[in-house]
Amino acid sequence: MGYLEKIHCREDLNALSWEQTVQLCEEIRQFLIEHVSQTGGHLASNLGVVELTVAIHKVFDTSQDRLVFDVGHQSYVHKMLTGRCDQFSTLRSFGGMAGFPKPSESEHDAFIAGHASGAVSAAIGMARAARLQGQRYSTIALLGDGALTGGLAFEGLSDAGSSGEPIIVILNDNAMSIAQNVGGISDLLARLRLKPSYFGFKKAFHSATAVLPGGKKIDKLAHRVKEWIKSLLLGRTVFEEMGFLYLGPADGHDVKKLTYLLQEAKRLQKPVLLHVITQKGRGYLPAEKNPDKFHGIGPFDPKTGALRNLSADSFSDCFGQTLTAFAAQDPKICAITAAMEQGTGLSEFAKRFPERFFDVGIAEEHAVLMAAGLAKQGMRPVVAIYSTFLQRSYDMLVQEVALQHLHVILAVDRAGLVGEDGETHHGVFDVGFLRQITGITIYCPANFEELREMMESAIYTVDGPVAIRYPRGGEGAYRGCAGQTVLKPGSELTIVTYGTMIEKVLPCAAALEAQRYSVEILKLSTIAPLDLDSICASVKKTGHLLVVEEAAEAGCIGTELAAELQKRGITAKVCLKNLGSGIITHGKVELLLASLGLDSESLTKAALEVLADAGETAH
Repeated sequence: MGYLEKIHCREDLNALSWEQTVQLCEEIRQFLIEHVSQTGGHLASNLGVVELTVAIHKVFDTSQDRLVFDVGHQSYVHKMLTGRCDQFSTLRSFGGMAGFPKPSESEHDAFIAGHASGAVSAAIGMARAARLQGQRYSTIALLGDGALTGGLAFEGLSDAGSSGEPIIVILNDNAMSIAQNVGGISDLLARLRLKPSYFGFKKAFHSATAVLPGGKKIDKLAHRVKEWIKSLLLGRTVFEEMGFLYLGPADGHDVKKLTYLLQEAKRLQKPVLLHVITQKGRGYLPAEKNPDKFHGIGPFDPKTGALRNLSADSFSDCFGQTLTAFAAQDPKICAITAAMEQGTGLSEFAKRFPERFFDVGIAEEHAVLMAAGLAKQGMRPVVAIYSTFLQRSYDMLVQEVALQHLHVILAVDRAGLVGEDGETHHGVFDVGFLRQITGITIYCPANFEELREMMESAIYTVDGPVAIRYPRGGEGAYRGCAGQTVLKPGSELTIVTYGTMIEKVLPCAAALEAQRYSVEILKLSTIAPLDLDSICASVKKTGHLLVVEEAAEAGCIGTELAAELQKRGITAKVCLKNLGSGIITHGKVELLLASLGLDSESLTKAALEVLADAGETAH
């Protein structure tokens, strides 16, 4: 029986010797590799934080102390150490354990953490809440995987460092955020400062001076001399300038040393930043060699690291290939992404046109605003950002892009449901917030050929801001072209949809036709502007409308269509089928769509209800 199987609470963890704790860390790595190879998930980042997470749990009780992740995909080890090992077979599956921290899942999960750079802000709020309510608990923010490339992280650090609150910020530096300190003096002092004996000497010195006449003055003078020498030789880190006591850099895979450092950070009761150096993918050679590939990966062979199911081309691949082809002919085209080069399909573009490729890090606001600057000076910037991350750029879209009517092209990847990453990553709000942008054109391709056509129109035909929204994954069976709106004429029911939801609407229409209903299908190429005249003419003819959207209810086009019909005095039975107003969990997209009534069978049932009674309005 291994040590991992014996860990049921924090007391079990602290009962282990250091030698046993090291062995536990290796067991955790094997557990991660074994289970993530079956379910898929975020592997490399979790392999890199094994010792660090174990040390955190040896020092802190996360049922009371608040551990805030930044970002949450590095929380698997935390979940293992808080009683959830037996749930890993359900990781990221419908009804199973989430791949990110989820407070409703466990009291040990302090905060939802799906987007980067916000942990310090949340943590300083928690630290202040403890003081204001007279409570005693530690607050820890664990940063990693490029969180420091986002400006929000520095806003939080600036406030937290000057606050005087007892907050501990752990910077997991795995070469994804900032570089390791260099220089012989830096290395020497770092080694000295990170020895437990160094802290023991500090405590003894403080105790000795405390009993001497004028001891406090001696202690303060010694501290000032030390800081002066350090500043003279090394300068000060940006974290120290912000008000943090800086510890590091430390070996992020030395669990004993990390435990001592965290104990000292806890004792100090002031803003502390612990800088640890880790290796992403640690202990699994395929992940060490290709940390990007194993950042988020599907099921794979644990012996070789090869994917079990090689995926077909995706919309992201098609976008990247098409943009690269356009860029080869047009030197004004630039590509911008926010730490998602591979995910957005831009790796080939980056290789071929490095001078026109800009990865700005986890800084979506900056990405859009920089694109505005490029557009203002005559370039053709294409900004590829996941829908859920684009939310951060809303102010820039309004203030800098729309008000100046700049030709910024947004490639909105992962629009709609994304599946196993769940509520923090579903792209369900972009339809609502993008349609509010003045003068924007929003394209919705249903297949790869439409995406190519729409990209060409977006780059060379449309004036002002433009967005092309497309889902995660590949295309379905539908192969129509972008210019066709009425896919099938009919006289009894109008079905309006856009994008890949046509894959659900077509079988629905076929089932209705089999029951001798005449159905008219309108597939919209753009949802801004809307072709209201064509839609209203169809509904006036049929008297029944079913609007099918893979988008949140608030801001969906169905609401606008219903209002427009009323405005024009057109009486019709209207049914809106969308993702609703609730929070959508994780799981395979097909299961999620079925649970939300957006599979073909559910749509057929809804259509029959619309056709059965024209005297009521359904929602």
